[in-house]
Amino acid sequence: MNSEMETGKREMLIKSFFNEGAILFGRFVLTSGKESDYYINVKKLTTNPKALKLIAKLMTERIEEAGIEFDRVAGPELGAVPIATALALETGKPLVIVRKKPKGHGTGSQIEGEVKPGERVLLVEDVTTTGGSVLKAAGIIESLGGEIAAISVVVDREEGAERAITKKGYSFVPLIRVSELLSFNSSE
Repeated sequence: MNSEMETGKREMLIKSFFNEGAILFGRFVLTSGKESDYYINVKKLTTNPKALKLIAKLMTERIEEAGIEFDRVAGPELGAVPIATALALETGKPLVIVRKKPKGHGTGSQIEGEVKPGERVLLVEDVTTTGGSVLKAAGIIESLGGEIAAISVVVDREEGAERAITKKGYSFVPLIRVSELLSFNSSE
């Protein structure tokens, strides 16, 4: 986060969560099975063209700043697909969509797009809690011979994903941590 411009974009993104109603408070069960008193619905942002474009630009800047090089961008269905698509458009890199389970017809593939052996793939996700979903997608890409260049996420809930992802040897690049969102809310 070296530049004022990037800091300004991050603040715009954080404000977007509140302006778009993408953070809700109550009782929720997450994909990981954990219960939470807040829910982060990044899809509220990724269905808004301005917010999605901001996410893609900020993610591109963070990846470039970290010196991460990649050949393709991938996202697991459903939440990461718009993010991966926007990032593919922003960077000019080919897109890969990772299915939750193999297609039940045709080729039976678990991806759309292609991954060639040795290619470095930037894997993106909307929200991480424990990291289980994104690590499963990473395993699918690696089973096809791809290498994970890094895993980037819009929001890390700070509930173990970073530890699980880095323990597997992957670089982890979150745009926002949930503590930043919650502290921004309390400072408003």
